[in-house]
Amino acid sequence: MSEEKKKKIKIEDFNEKPEEVSGEDETEEAAEAEAEAENENAEESTEAQNAEAAKEEASPEEVESERYMRLMAEFQNFKRRAAKEKSDIHAFANERIVNDLLPVVDNFERALGGETEGAGAEAPELSEEVANYAKGMELIFTQLKTALEKAGLKEIEALGADFDPNYHNAVMTDSTDEYEDGKISKVMQKGYTLNDRVIRPSMVAVNKR
Repeated sequence: MSEEKKKKIKIEDFNEKPEEVSGEDETEEAAEAEAEAENENAEESTEAQNAEAAKEEASPEEVESERYMRLMAEFQNFKRRAAKEKSDIHAFANERIVNDLLPVVDNFERALGGETEGAGAEAPELSEEVANYAKGMELIFTQLKTALEKAGLKEIEALGADFDPNYHNAVMTDSTDEYEDGKISKVMQKGYTLNDRVIRPSMVAVNKR
């Protein structure tokens, strides 16, 4: 082999080696960059852990204050629940006795010429003694109704109102020009609510023309 060819081969070999070295340098640089990124992530994680540790290492006063506020919130919630339960007990404790007294109210109204049967007829003339007796019964009935109303009893609006299955119990239909279709034309038995809860729906007739 001639000297010139040998020189060319040597020169080519020399030119190829830097490329190999350059590739190794790039790998090392990538590894260093990855290592730096890992270090940065580790530092950020350490900072976050230190921040959490600082929170955990709050002063005893801060810990006690936070505990106090939490206890106060729980106590307020307990007071609200207890007050609601107490209110419900007072509101509906009388429901049974009020239900038992409703037939008495019905009989008073019938005896005094109430409107549960629809449009009432004119009352007959009474003697003075009977009239005084009726007046006394009316006063007693007024006292009874006042006491029940104070307990939360309220009559359900029915005659002439729109039929509402939540408050009215339709037992028959009626056909009259006095009321529109779907209106209540007769009330056979009055309905009542106790503190806004239905304890007896109105027994009614619904107009259908």
